[in-house]
Amino acid sequence: MKLIVNVDGGARGNPGPAAIGIVIRDGEGNVLADLGETIGEVSNNVAEYQALIRGIEMAIDRGGDELDIRGDSELVVKQMLGQYKVKHPDMKPLNARANELLSGVGSWTITHVRREQNAEADALVNQALDAAA
Repeated sequence: MKLIVNVDGGARGNPGPAAIGIVIRDGEGNVLADLGETIGEVSNNVAEYQALIRGIEMAIDRGGDELDIRGDSELVVKQMLGQYKVKHPDMKPLNARANELLSGVGSWTITHVRREQNAEADALVNQALDAAA
């Protein structure tokens, strides 16, 4: 089943209190699941990877075998596509985990989108951070 997975992560401070936001849709655009939750104190980039990993896990749990992943972190998207090297020690295991999960999926794409095109996932991040503050 084809699923569209929007992911976002953010931290207030870098590092600082962080959260992830995920919205999963079916091929017709209907929301199947969403999630906004805090993940402790980490950097923005770690939060983006945590959102990606959790989004992939949620999509697989819902029977997704063709994933269209969208995120507004150019760094994470380009690292996942192999266009940027993963240099930071905190990011290497996260990148490896995301790739490991995707290796079990039939097919997948990951696309960098503008923040406005990721507004629902971004709102879930901010709601989780506001609720925790």
